[in-house]
Amino acid sequence: QVQLVESGGGLVQPGGSLRLSCAASGTIFSGNVMGWYRQAPGKQRELVAGLTSGGNTNYADSVKGRFTISRGNAKNTVYLQMNSLKPEDTAVYYCKLRQTFKDYWGQGTQVTVSS
Repeated sequence: QVQLVESGGGLVQPGGSLRLSCAASGTIFSGNVMGWYRQAPGKQRELVAGLTSGGNTNYADSVKGRFTISRGNAKNTVYLQMNSLKPEDTAVYYCKLRQTFKDYWGQGTQVTVSS
């Protein structure tokens, strides 16, 4: 069983920054893919950023140049550094781990960008 716990969300003014963290525990295999998704009210959940165990990344066009995904030294932790935040970034952000053809999700953390 795999558990994911996100942290770091909150309220920030436009132009500000936040850093989200996701810690994975349980049986974690090498070769997994971790990523961040978000879901705004009334919208579908969308990919924000993904990161393979080999270090390859991909980003949604809307966050390129502003957000950075990275892994911690423990490899079971993934971060999302969010800079130059905009009101349209407001959403619940979810961490996902994919391994052995299964997807595991965290409970989500709220990010609100507002003045």
